[in-house]
Amino acid sequence: MNTQPRILKWSVILGIIIVTNLFFNYALSLVYKSPEYNNFCPAEQIVTQPKTQNECTTKGGQWTENAYYTKPTPAGFTEPAGYCDLQFTCRQQFETSNNSYNRNVFVILVLLGALIVFAGNFFKGNDVISQGLALAGVLSFVIASLRYWSAANDLIRVVILLIALALLFWVAMKKFRNVGV
Repeated sequence: MNTQPRILKWSVILGIIIVTNLFFNYALSLVYKSPEYNNFCPAEQIVTQPKTQNECTTKGGQWTENAYYTKPTPAGFTEPAGYCDLQFTCRQQFETSNNSYNRNVFVILVLLGALIVFAGNFFKGNDVISQGLALAGVLSFVIASLRYWSAANDLIRVVILLIALALLFWVAMKKFRNVGV
């Protein structure tokens, strides 16, 4: 007969789950730095907004025509006005670098999650540690997927969901075989 209260058991399991994933993510942020937006698009103190398309694209921006608003010209005619997104090129470079970073973090967190689920099998004599590690690994997969979800294409999303579902089934069968909650 188990004399430990179930609330205490699940409190410790929840603590293992949370602290393990906090450890993974904070340790990862110390070892593997994320790209900084200001390194790609430095903030300038004085910004002169280009007035023409050529001036805009020369500075690495993207010109957008605005057909609904016109500006007067010296000859009295009007021409379509537009605006320049000066950070277009550098923002694209940042997003590419950030997507690559998130993909790498995804792979690392999935590997750490798999490792921690595997490590949980070595604590068969202690259900709290075993279940805590298994569920911490599952949460690591969830966190990894959420971080990479927006950058992943549809096929990768389906594969992520399939792997997550298979892992959940495996953990449920391995750790919670005929066990009351």
